[in-house]
Amino acid sequence: MPFSIRPYRRFPLLRPVTYNTNSFQGQGTLWKLFCTGLLLSGDLPMRPWEKSLSLAVPLPNEQPIIGPEAVVRWSHGQELPVKNLALEAHTQVRLQNYVKDWSRNRRRLSRE
Repeated sequence: MPFSIRPYRRFPLLRPVTYNTNSFQGQGTLWKLFCTGLLLSGDLPMRPWEKSLSLAVPLPNEQPIIGPEAVVRWSHGQELPVKNLALEAHTQVRLQNYVKDWSRNRRRLSRE
């Protein structure tokens, strides 16, 4: 397998997530967030390239982040990398601000 450097950072968040496909709902954990998608694990099996996935990620002291449409890249057991997360512009800004704050606080705590 060739080595490649990812052009974006990944942020480990460890947040609960609810995801839906068709008439089924799954509960899981958001492990990593990156600019083109996220990595989650959950109790509802998904097939690769399933397109009708929507999800909600509750954030502390804020309204949840709602992703109305995403694509499962592949699945292995309960692990589901998701890409092309469709977010409204204001939701994207909220998520970016949350990640910036989280990253800033993490760096501050590591220096203490």
